[in-house]
Amino acid sequence: MAEQSKIPLGKLLIQKGVVSEDQLRIALIEQKRGGEPLGKLLITLGFVTEATVREALSENLNQQSADLTSLVVDAVALKLIPKEVAKRYRVFPIVYERDSDKLILAMADTSNIVALDQISAMLVKGITITPMLAAEFDIARAIDQFYGFELSIDGILIEIETGEATAAGMAATSDEYSQPMVRLMDAILADAVQHGASDIHFEPEQSFLRIRYRIDGILRQIRSLHKSYWPAMTVRLKVMSNMNIAEARAPQDGRISIKFSGRQIDFRASAQPTSHGENFVLRVLDRQKGIVPLDMLGLAGAELALLKRMIARPDGVILVTGPTGSGKTTTLYSILNHINTESVNIMTLEDPVEYPMNMIRQTSINESAKMGFADGIRSMMRQDPDIILVGEIRDRETAEMAFSAAMTGHQVYSTLHTNSAIGAVSRLQDIGILPDILAGNIIGVVAQRLVRRLCVHCKAGGLADADERRLLGLSQAAHEVAVCRPVGCDRCAHQGYKGRLAIMELLRVTPELDELIARRAPARELRAAAGAGGFRALQDDGVRRVLEGTTSLAEVARVVDLSERLA
Repeated sequence: MAEQSKIPLGKLLIQKGVVSEDQLRIALIEQKRGGEPLGKLLITLGFVTEATVREALSENLNQQSADLTSLVVDAVALKLIPKEVAKRYRVFPIVYERDSDKLILAMADTSNIVALDQISAMLVKGITITPMLAAEFDIARAIDQFYGFELSIDGILIEIETGEATAAGMAATSDEYSQPMVRLMDAILADAVQHGASDIHFEPEQSFLRIRYRIDGILRQIRSLHKSYWPAMTVRLKVMSNMNIAEARAPQDGRISIKFSGRQIDFRASAQPTSHGENFVLRVLDRQKGIVPLDMLGLAGAELALLKRMIARPDGVILVTGPTGSGKTTTLYSILNHINTESVNIMTLEDPVEYPMNMIRQTSINESAKMGFADGIRSMMRQDPDIILVGEIRDRETAEMAFSAAMTGHQVYSTLHTNSAIGAVSRLQDIGILPDILAGNIIGVVAQRLVRRLCVHCKAGGLADADERRLLGLSQAAHEVAVCRPVGCDRCAHQGYKGRLAIMELLRVTPELDELIARRAPARELRAAAGAGGFRALQDDGVRRVLEGTTSLAEVARVVDLSERLA
């Protein structure tokens, strides 16, 4: 840490306008009398909150801070640091990241080299520590709250079955963390986030409860529990997501917010009555994964330059198409994040808002308040926007309002459910948009799919056979072309794949294409004209990824049709 850049805490708080000169003077007098840290005295005197001091200290020390309130803790991390050590050095283990062998540690004093050395010496060789600043009071409270309780899923289930928790916890304290069902749900949510799940499914059957995670787009069964657990789990999920616990016969929606691994994770909850009880699905909304820099979307150099040219147009409509779960929202947020500056007013209309973004005015549509997409756009136009994001074009009225906004000088972004970029034109015509309105107002269309990324630790290379060469569009003379295939290891849960990446096709609507759209030319003509202008289809981008070695041919064939290449 660079000492020369540090500013005294009192001076920093005055610069931020958090405390006055008089309040600081009072705290300094008290400090001379008792010798306690200035930050602690300011909190005790009621001049500032713990969060304010923590943020100021973290900024001063150029150190990331951790908020330990509403924390979901990692059972593995907790086992690495004994309670006595945590108390002695005023530290709390937040999470252990298995992939990178990294332990994230909340510390009251991140410059305590002695504490860091002592803790490093007692850890398994190879584990590195990443310190994060946290308030001393928060650390003490977390140590008392989490140590001594079983936090693993299996351990909590045994605790529930044996009934030990009732005597040990509830009689002794009113703390809700003593309730094993509270810990069970937190442990399942933490486990899902650690596995990189995008959805958690709780599915009651006649005699058992099935729990499945959607990881990299594929559903995977994780556990089966006795059905007797489900009523209490349902109540806990409804309490967490602010649903009506007395309502079991109608669908309900809600939202859960927790802190895990030092960051905020949101879950969109949905309850649906079924013949065997209420089915619960949680969509994991991880803000860190939700907003990807434009340069990290994985586009080839020419396509990235083309997308930036499309974004630079001052008015018109840009559409992102693809089936549900193909990453359309992530791409749109990445584009908005790229153009989000103080000089433009960006407004969004979503169903619902998934990832909060600074400076962007985000609105959730509300059917109960009679505000759908079309009414929302109408209202938004009176808010002086430069750029509008409409979550989805579903009907003629929404489409007409979106194009009306584009024709009055606004840049409009939206999603559409079609199989290809060229298919978006015919889909809009089917909805009822006239060809002469479409022509000249569509800037371009991005179509995309998500394919699983080959595990870098176990993928195996081999020469492509004759059929693979045909699918890759290579000549039969190209015998020495290597392709990678999945194998499976402990790091990827023996799937052969870990993580996902997007394959995309970008259609920029040129004056030539505008003319074809205006006279309702068939898709075949549009495709030929686009191809002449250098358009690369989804299949071509998928092949590029296979030849790079980042995914397999089988995985690309799973999400896009490669059969035409065999003809």
